[in-house]
Amino acid sequence: MTGHEDKSPTAMMSEGTSPDTTPGSKTRDVWIDGSFVEQSEARISVFDHGLLYGDGCFEGIRIYNGRIFKLRTHLQRLFSSAESIRLEPSYDIETIERVTREAVTRNGLKDGYIRIVITRGVGSLGLHPFKCERSSLIIIADVISLYPESMYTDGMSVIIAKRPRLPVACLDPRIKSLNYLNNILAKIEAIDAGVLEAIMLNTEGIVAECTGDNIFIIKDGVISTPDTEAGMLHGITRQYVMDTVAPALGYTIEERSHQIEDVKGADEVFLSGTAAEIIGVSSIDGDQIGSGVVGPITSALAAEFTRRVCEEPAPED
Repeated sequence: MTGHEDKSPTAMMSEGTSPDTTPGSKTRDVWIDGSFVEQSEARISVFDHGLLYGDGCFEGIRIYNGRIFKLRTHLQRLFSSAESIRLEPSYDIETIERVTREAVTRNGLKDGYIRIVITRGVGSLGLHPFKCERSSLIIIADVISLYPESMYTDGMSVIIAKRPRLPVACLDPRIKSLNYLNNILAKIEAIDAGVLEAIMLNTEGIVAECTGDNIFIIKDGVISTPDTEAGMLHGITRQYVMDTVAPALGYTIEERSHQIEDVKGADEVFLSGTAAEIIGVSSIDGDQIGSGVVGPITSALAAEFTRRVCEEPAPED
């Protein structure tokens, strides 16, 4: 060690880290299949098909001032994802809601993040999903810091991934499955380029979404976002921005097809997601977007979102 601070892109990108998740800090209680255990004791079988094959689904949910943002909507999407892959949850939606609330209280979280995971469960080493007798459920309540705070004021740089989004006919991205390798490989492209996010195009070259966020484009005061036919997750934060946040400021949002030229020629671009919330984009592939900083409409939308989830009781529907 030289004693100098590491300024490399990898060292500067601290996605997912926070003071509460460093070694030796406060540990959390994790719920697995009927009981809470200390996180160091949390275990799943090596024969679980979630581990062996990525066979399962999940949700990530924010906690604001003790309120669980859009909890019921997230759970409904979780059950929809499970149904789409013919996975039968071992607990009903009311039980999962109750235990999720208990996890937040038990871990003393006023603000934070919840990860709910349903795996196919323990089975054989073969692919056959229906030889797994019972699915498993994991609920984690912790904290998260996806992007550095400076990016929310200065904007973030992104790239266009060379790897396309999987076609809907192959694996519908509306299913929030444990199969995230397509996203992860595009994420690696971003990290290798020294940034934290990449815009993914579908196989026809149409803008779909980012590796972990939805995308919005602002041009001449008009806000638009890719339509779901492009192949993307139906983001819950995305829908909240469209249905609630934007209309509160007098904006409507168009859903339509976008070429990458539309995005690079925008006045403002921003991303939305449960962990990311709303964050502006300053450049794409090194090309400046608008003025090169977070634009006024993006800033207004972000402020309105924060007001609604932090200063008011965050909606749990």
